[in-house]
Amino acid sequence: MNGQNEHCHLVCNPLYTAYRTTQAKDRLSVIDVLRNGRPRIFLLNAEALGYLERVGLSNVMRQRLTHLPHDQVLDAARLSALLDEHLPTLGPQQRTWILEAALVAAYHAEVGAPVVRLLVCDDAPQFKWITDEVALCWVHDGRYYKKLEPMIAQHRLASAQFQQRYWAFYHQLLAYRCAPTSDERARLERAFDTLFATTTGYWALDDRIAKTRAKKAELLQVLDHPELPLHNNDAELGARMRVRKRDVRFGPRTRAGAHAWDTFMTLAATAKKLGVSFYTYVHDRISGEQTVPPLADLIRARAAELHLGESWDTT
Repeated sequence: MNGQNEHCHLVCNPLYTAYRTTQAKDRLSVIDVLRNGRPRIFLLNAEALGYLERVGLSNVMRQRLTHLPHDQVLDAARLSALLDEHLPTLGPQQRTWILEAALVAAYHAEVGAPVVRLLVCDDAPQFKWITDEVALCWVHDGRYYKKLEPMIAQHRLASAQFQQRYWAFYHQLLAYRCAPTSDERARLERAFDTLFATTTGYWALDDRIAKTRAKKAELLQVLDHPELPLHNNDAELGARMRVRKRDVRFGPRTRAGAHAWDTFMTLAATAKKLGVSFYTYVHDRISGEQTVPPLADLIRARAAELHLGESWDTT
């Protein structure tokens, strides 16, 4: 914005695409986006302390946190003052961990607002630990195999043959989404273990296979939730639209301009997904005719038809 780099986040599903520009792309900013920009709230509880143990905050610092109010919602200013008072020697990274832990805990405890339970995304670290589960994009993972540059014929053949098996398994997952059964679920899980236990003698390929194998839980979320996409191409295409606009306009100059970009690109992308003419929608709102239903109402109606959370509803 105005010559300074900022970051445009996209949250989308088959019924909408939402854009939001923030100054950073860290975990705090991602939660801000999922909370639709509402003022940050923080909560120190058992979940927050567990988060801090996972990221490696020392026992001494975690013990000092017990002197702060627990199970109480705090605003940013109040939490900052408490940290300054009780943990004055905190380093920048430790402070960030505490803010993340308390913000994640508060987000999960929210009522009256939707809480996202699973994100389909790439493997960027800022997306981890925000939701109950993360599903990784198969297309992103597959790109690493295409980047391999084998120099000898034997390695080129091994790479080509494995990629063929890789995408054949991917298409089996696509078929599973259309007709999921418990038997097919078990078969696909075994097939994953077999495929990604392959050793070829080409060290770069074998290393890549091992890295995919380590992401089994995230790549096979579709077995538990067949309504999930296997990739985040929808978000990638939405990001491409933003890049094209930036190429032409060079970016907004003010905060209000960035907000306007986000708002109208959200409306345009969402209207398109819902089959509503963006021109007709804007004309309807400006003229005051109000003949086009609110997009939110259309989203709720279509969501009921698509059963987007069906696998969660049955658990």
